[in-house]
Amino acid sequence: MAPLRQSLHRLSLRTSGAGFTDITTALNREIAASGLDTGVAVVACLHTSASLTVNENADPRVLADLAAYVQALVPEEGVRPLSGRGDLRRWVHDDEGPDDMPAHVRTALTCSSLIQSFQGGRLLLGTWQAIYLWEHRRVGSNRQLSLHLIGE
Repeated sequence: MAPLRQSLHRLSLRTSGAGFTDITTALNREIAASGLDTGVAVVACLHTSASLTVNENADPRVLADLAAYVQALVPEEGVRPLSGRGDLRRWVHDDEGPDDMPAHVRTALTCSSLIQSFQGGRLLLGTWQAIYLWEHRRVGSNRQLSLHLIGE
């Protein structure tokens, strides 16, 4: 049995605005370049207004429905009591615009990091799965991810 090794990478990605960017190929490229065959990958989004998700890669309607659901759950204009009765409470934090605070809440409700196994130098994903960077802001941004690989 080979000793465990680790490798730490930083990925820079540009998003084009709210929506999903498939990062599976970029992650697999980094895993292959590390020389590790089998292990675990810890992927972390280093921002508070974008997140990560493992989701369907075959039908883009899945991602559209997911985005619509989260937008309805966390509307840009503010929140009401869950009962639906009561006054709208506008977001207080809007330093970077009206989509600022909703992006933070959406990130808090989703994932800022993922742990995924890899084998043969590639992520172990299901047939219809991909890993996405989910941008919650309307305007595109330069996003940083950390990829910590532990394996042999």
